This record gives sequence, C-alpha cells and structure tokens, in this order.
Amino acid sequence: MLSVIQIITINDMREIINISLPKELKKVVEEMIKKEKYATKSEFFRDLLRMRIEGKILRELAESRKELSAGKGKLLKSLKDLR
Repeated sequence: MLSVIQIITINDMREIINISLPKELKKVVEEMIKKEKYATKSEFFRDLLRMRIEGKILRELAESRKELSAGKGKLLKSLKDLR
C-alpha cells in the first residue's frame, strides 16, 4: 500500500519528497543501497530517476533510427525544411 507523497521546499534549491513503501519493497531498496554502495537513500532514488529518464531518451532514439531506416525520415538542409 502506497500513501500520499509529501513535498517540502528547502532553500529554493531542493525539495524533500517523502514516500511510503510496503515493508518488502523497503527491504529491497535498503539491500540495493547497501549492495550498490549508495551514500544515502536520496542518492539512490535520484540515480533511479536519472536512469529512467535516460532509458526513455534511448528508446525514443532507437524508434527514430528505425523510422529513418524504413525510409520515413526527411533530410533537413535548413530550418525552412521543417514546414
């Protein structure tokens, strides 16, 4: 069961997000933090989010390459070609 996420702003630079996890998932997170030698839980979750974002970008890039290989792309020589 997950509960509400709480966001608190600190010094306009960082925000704190509190999450609630089931005991089993909390244990998995703690084991991964120890195994991967993260300094904090925050660093673990920041890295997890970065990997998720990078994965999305890589999937979009792979899809674009497939479209280009299938001849669905257009060579642009200038910004005018975007029209």
